[in-house]
Amino acid sequence: MLNQQERSRTWLQELKHNGYRLTSPRKAVVEVMANSDTVLSPAEVYDIGRGRYAKLGLVTVYRTLEKLEAMGLVQRVHRPDGCEAFIAGVEGHQHLLICENCGRVEYFGGDKLDGLIDKVQGDSGYEIRDHWLQFFGLCRACQRNN
Repeated sequence: MLNQQERSRTWLQELKHNGYRLTSPRKAVVEVMANSDTVLSPAEVYDIGRGRYAKLGLVTVYRTLEKLEAMGLVQRVHRPDGCEAFIAGVEGHQHLLICENCGRVEYFGGDKLDGLIDKVQGDSGYEIRDHWLQFFGLCRACQRNN
């Protein structure tokens, strides 16, 4: 697994390789996302990113997040409050544990969902090809502080 500095450098190389200019605002968004281990809304990326590049615009944040997501570098997270957020993507198929209080994310593997998938397919008539699983709760640190 890449450290945060390597992740940032790799993402910038991927953007460049895919024909995107490496502007200062885009670099700020990449650095924010690559250095975060919590889910961040576009507004949070904007607020943090302005500390790195004062002229960062919210439209640039949204566009850069969309590009990073399309390239598989960040993953969209749907939070219980209805707001979307993003977290650095991981290789392979992973599920998410997300702290509702601090936004911390942990990944876990495991695909022993065959029984559930078979039932849903049978009940709905759908052919399920993929799934995405997120659990929300309180991390250990937040449990201790409550």
